[in-house]
Amino acid sequence: MHSVAWWPTLIVLAVATFTDLRSRRIPNWLVLPFLLAGFFVSGWLHSWHGIVQSLAGLGVGALFFGILCWMGGMGMGDVKLCAAIGVWIGPSQMLTALVLTGIAGGVIAVCWAIVGGFVGEMLSGTGELIFGWRQRRFRAHPELVLNNPSARKMPYAPAIAIGTLVSFFSR
Repeated sequence: MHSVAWWPTLIVLAVATFTDLRSRRIPNWLVLPFLLAGFFVSGWLHSWHGIVQSLAGLGVGALFFGILCWMGGMGMGDVKLCAAIGVWIGPSQMLTALVLTGIAGGVIAVCWAIVGGFVGEMLSGTGELIFGWRQRRFRAHPELVLNNPSARKMPYAPAIAIGTLVSFFSR
């Protein structure tokens, strides 16, 4: 949305990636001030138009990851981080960032499964998520959710960081 968005976003993504890799959490003390500052900067630079664009960006980021969170595959920290990024970059760049984040997340997940030796388990779980939704009726899969202690949990902030940063260069 505006040229000043890249440097605060870079800082927040670096800290979010570090904390997610270390503790599997993205803290509110990082994301919420970033979100509020995005509204302030957008309003300051672009008046009401900037605030409307920030609201639309927040909606795009929160809606997409909110659905994944509701289905049990994402944590609320990921949702809040994407919503806050959307405030800074607006809806059109947020859509680009989400596509690139999905690609980055897929590549990271495949590499993680190869290194960890559980490619078959990953493919089976992915197939169950894609083809088993009719039986679950959009409810979360009971085994493939974050609150299952035996489920493998991949920190997603690195994928969000890669997708968002590449979106800055794709414009």
